Order: sequence, then C-alpha cells, then structure tokens
Amino acid sequence: MSTLTTQDTLTPLFEGAPADFSSERALAKESFYAQGLPAVKAEEYKFTQIARKLEKEISDFNPAKPVSITEEMVKTAIFEGFDGYVLVLNNGKLEEELSQLPSEVSFSALSDQEIGSIAKPVKDAFVALNQASFVDGLAVSVPKKTQVEKPILILSFTQASAGQVVQPRIWIEAGDFAEVTFIEKTILLGEDKVFSNQVVEIKGAINSKVHYYRLQNEGDQAIEVSNIETDIQKDSQFTAVTISLSGDMVRNNLNLNLLGSNSEGNMYGLYLLNDKTHVDNHTNVDHTIPHAESNELYKGILADQSRGVFNGKIFVRQDAQKTNAFQQNNNILLSEDAVINTKPQLEIWADDVKCSHGCTTGQLDEEALFYLQARGIDKTQAKGLLLYAFAGEVLEHIEDESFHNYCVSLVQERLGSKF
Repeated sequence: MSTLTTQDTLTPLFEGAPADFSSERALAKESFYAQGLPAVKAEEYKFTQIARKLEKEISDFNPAKPVSITEEMVKTAIFEGFDGYVLVLNNGKLEEELSQLPSEVSFSALSDQEIGSIAKPVKDAFVALNQASFVDGLAVSVPKKTQVEKPILILSFTQASAGQVVQPRIWIEAGDFAEVTFIEKTILLGEDKVFSNQVVEIKGAINSKVHYYRLQNEGDQAIEVSNIETDIQKDSQFTAVTISLSGDMVRNNLNLNLLGSNSEGNMYGLYLLNDKTHVDNHTNVDHTIPHAESNELYKGILADQSRGVFNGKIFVRQDAQKTNAFQQNNNILLSEDAVINTKPQLEIWADDVKCSHGCTTGQLDEEALFYLQARGIDKTQAKGLLLYAFAGEVLEHIEDESFHNYCVSLVQERLGSKF
C-alpha cells in the first residue's frame, strides 16, 4: 500500500471538502482507504506507478483554489475557426461570467444528481478520492429532444502552487433524442507540477447522441488521472476521441456501459509521445444487452524515452447476443528507448456474437519510406507523410471541423518538429 494512504498526507483534501453529499463522500472515503492508491504490484496500474510519482512531485495535498483568469486568456485559448459555446472552468469551478453557454442547456452546481451511480468509487481509488474530496462540481443537463447545434468547448484552466490538487467533477445528462458535442481542452498555468484527478459521468438517454472530444497537451507539469464513465441506453450513441500529445504522467480510464439494444459506443485515441512523456489508456466496454455495437481504435507514435500503455477490455455478458465489438491498438516505435505495453482483452459469455481484437507494434515501414524517396520526396518529408497517414485514421473520427483542423495542425507540427 502506498505511504500516501497510511500517513496523513491526504488529510487536507478530505478536510477541505464541502459538507454536501455527506453520505456519498463518507462511502467514497471508506472505499478509498480500503483500496489505497495503487501499489507497485497492482495489476491495473503496474505499468503506471502514479503513487510513486505523486509522492515524489506533489508536496502540498490541499485543494487548489480558483486563480485569476481574464477574458483575454479565454480568447487566446480558443482555437482558430471555432464556432460554438464556451464553458470556462477555473481549477474545476465554473466561471459563468467568462463563459458563453447555450440557453437551452442547464448548467448548475451538483445537487440531486446520482453522484457515483455511474463512476463507482469501489472500482477505482482515484474515483473514490475525487468523490470524497472534490470541492466544486458541475451538472450539465441537455433536455429531451434538444439538439445543441454548436459544440460546447470546455476550457479547463488549471494552476496550483507547490503542487496541490485539482479535482474537476462533471455530471452530463442527455435526455431522450438529445444531441450534444463537448470539446475539452486544459490550459496549464504557472510552472509548478499539478495533480489533476478528474471524474466525468455521462448519462445518455434513449436515442441520444453525445460526442466527447479531449485534447491533452499540458506539458511536463501535468500529472493527471481522468475517469470518464458513461451509461448508454437504447438506440443511443456515444463517441469519445482522446488526443494525447504531452504530459508528465497521464492515466485515462474510459468506461462504456451499453445498457440498451441498438446502442453504440465508439472509443478512439491517438498518442504522440516524445521525451519522457508517459500516457496510459485503459478502456472498458461492457455489453449487457443484445444487439449493441462498440468500435475501438487507439494508435500511438512513440519517440525518445516515452512510454505508452494500452489496456482495452471488452465484456460480452451472457444475455448480450448479436453483439458486434471491434478493438484494435497499433503502435510505431521511433526509438530503441521508447516502450509500449499493450494488452487488448475479450471476455465473452454469449455464443452468437461478432467480436475481434488485436494489436501491432513495429517501426516505420522502410519499404514505403524507400518508395516515397524514390519518387523525389526527401526522407524527412516522407517520414512525416507516413506517420501522418498512420495517425490520420483516428483524427477522421472528429466530426467538428474546427477541432479536427486544430488537431491536424498540432499533429503535423509535432511530426515535423519532434519526430
């Protein structure tokens, strides 16, 4: 067990928690102390020693307080061509005056939401830590039959002195036949290390459609754990795209619960890692009902001494006949010092299903590189073209044009300058 759980280091987080959700917080605190932060031999975190990282890098386990954010900072953080709404978070707290929110959607503090009913604290110590000690929570409700025509950009400004902890907590509920797209971008302020422990619970009702896009590009100050969990009902669709470009140590837990027939869950990820960046993507798809579909594609390009981890699990329950599930993880290593640990998994209890999974790890295709050079393209440009073609398959799943173009430009810049 980590010393973080046996000493009083984390006490300031629990003492700084508000009095609301007292029973839920007490349950989560009990669950946290029962689990402890993942030890060295913990199977789910054995390639990502985040407890050690926190002990080494974070000196002040107090909740980070809101900082000064200006309109100019918000304007600068919005990428070119974006046409939509803006939701500004200040160390996890909603800044209404700096936000431009759609009138047809409700934004409020967490109140009677079913906190912990989707992301359960007994499943993960970091979910338990967040539920026990988060300070400011946000509830987003898209009413029945509401189609939000423009995307909602979540600008999460994060700053903490002497380490400290930021714990965003978001509840999103899309009513029957509702449609909405979220784009999450974190802006790290200051030069101190920051531990961000985020929990997002998403409830998609019948025939709803939710897109959730994320960009992780905070630099080597970021130590981050993110838990996003969804309940997807009949005839509904959920799509997540996660683009990871930098960070000190990043752990992404993405869980999809397919709870209705003809529901569809899509999970796509791209990680372009260099220096000593460490990104760990853990995904889980739970097929519980017949006639549901899931698609999953994660791709990684790793250089220098970077490390990537992918662990994808697909569960097909006994009653989930006619399930269609696809999972693939592909990686390119550009350095002898880069490391990838990948483990796609299938557990199937039904007999009438169509499921596949696989992974590949290798180097850049030398024959393709030679082919391009033979046609007059210099080696650097040819290498960039091949790498972009590899990465572009994930970017194609970003339907919002402005965010797609922004990610394309970031990826092209990274491939041109860092690889």
